[in-house]
Order: sequence, then C-alpha cells, then structure tokens
Amino acid sequence: MAGKFLVAVDASEGSERALNTAIALAKNTNNSITIAHVIEWSPFSFHTPYELAERHKRREEELDRAKQAMLAPAAAAVEAAGVACETIVQHGHPAETLAALAKNSDTLQIFIGRKGQS
Repeated sequence: MAGKFLVAVDASEGSERALNTAIALAKNTNNSITIAHVIEWSPFSFHTPYELAERHKRREEELDRAKQAMLAPAAAAVEAAGVACETIVQHGHPAETLAALAKNSDTLQIFIGRKGQS
C-alpha cells in the first residue's frame, strides 16, 4: 500500500524523533514523506493599507525562514536515507491545517513530535 507519511516539524527534539521514525517506516514500506511546518497566524484584520502590506511582507519572510531553517534540513535527511519527499509550509491553525493536508492527499499516517518533550 503505497502512500505518504505526513511529518509535522517544528525544530524540536520531538519532531526530529517523529521524522526519524517516519524515515525508518518509509524505507521499509516504500512510502514517501511529506514534511510540513505550520506557522500559527492570527486571524485579526488590519485597517490601513500600510498595515496590510507589512503583514503580507512578514508572512512571506516567515515562510522563507521556515523553508530554510526547518524544511531544508529535514528534507536533506529524508533524501539522504533514500526516501522521496516533498515539503509544505503554511500559515494557519496547526491541527486544522495538518488535518486538511492529510485529508487532501493519500496520507497513511501523521507523525507529530512535541516541543519540550525529551
């Protein structure tokens, strides 16, 4: 049964363990990995065009930082293990966004590590 494992990463030790577990399982089951990072984003609105432009600029900067700091190293580890992967970074509510990503793909299992857990 080929499919994808969805791994949520947040630069914590827990997410690193989740990624390593997913890599091991993907190698044994011939599945691929989707690495996702969700940046929480406030739903409140701004009122001036300047504030809207600044908000958009910050969003883009956060997406770029997440791609470089979290997703690129994780993807390199997956590819070094010989497993196919893709990366996704989005703003939103973490649980809702991850659930939507899993629902809209052929995800077999979601791996989530927790910050502050050793």
